[in-house]
Amino acid sequence: MAIHIENLTIGYRRRRDAKVVARGLSASVPSGELTCLLGQNGVGKSTLLRTLSAFQPPLEGRVSLLGRPLESYSIAELSRTIGVVLTEKSDLSNMTVRELVGLGRTPYMGFWGRLSREDLLRVDEALALTGITALRDRMIQTLSDGERQKAMIAKALAQQTPLIFLDEPTAFLDFPSKVETMHLLRRLTRDTGRTILLSTHDLELALRMADRLCVMKEGLRVGTLDELSADGTMAAFFADRGIGFDPSRKAYTL
Repeated sequence: MAIHIENLTIGYRRRRDAKVVARGLSASVPSGELTCLLGQNGVGKSTLLRTLSAFQPPLEGRVSLLGRPLESYSIAELSRTIGVVLTEKSDLSNMTVRELVGLGRTPYMGFWGRLSREDLLRVDEALALTGITALRDRMIQTLSDGERQKAMIAKALAQQTPLIFLDEPTAFLDFPSKVETMHLLRRLTRDTGRTILLSTHDLELALRMADRLCVMKEGLRVGTLDELSADGTMAAFFADRGIGFDPSRKAYTL
């Protein structure tokens, strides 16, 4: 398994106590697949991704990545294991797309911080994988939201990590760009063997594109759409929104 969570409590430590966001989370995410994390606003999806990314420590429980406890990784090892694309729009400007993607090679740079021939090859490979080679010399501030998101994904690919976590990667995109981005992420799992875990509110796309769903509702439940439809997880998930779910068609009903 790429990710294993056992009795995890997530939240934020404060001086005298801790703010618990979710507790009792246990699940496993297999390698080489696209898994979509679903849940209502405020349930803790972003906090969970930040905890898995080691941006903040778990309050209780265990996280293992690729068979190793998360706390056993050094910072350098983490930078070569996890690539992260966050929700917030980057403030980057006055650099080209190729220069932005080149930042993904930072974990491999030597003392002088210069890109080697190998680094440049990996950057160009990431540009090709995301279909933005033609944008390589464009300035970041001239890109559309969809193009900028592809550039951020290319940066994560250039980092050459087996795991990539994305927090709401389609949040600021128009519908065609949402579909294109999800298609891209699914294809990348097939073409590169990477494990991609992303949070999303685009439920219809998640149902269509994900290899597995990770439903965050009073715990975690991971499975294929078939599995989660059969055991009632999806029906319960949509019922909270006042929406029906037809397990025979594996689709929500209005």
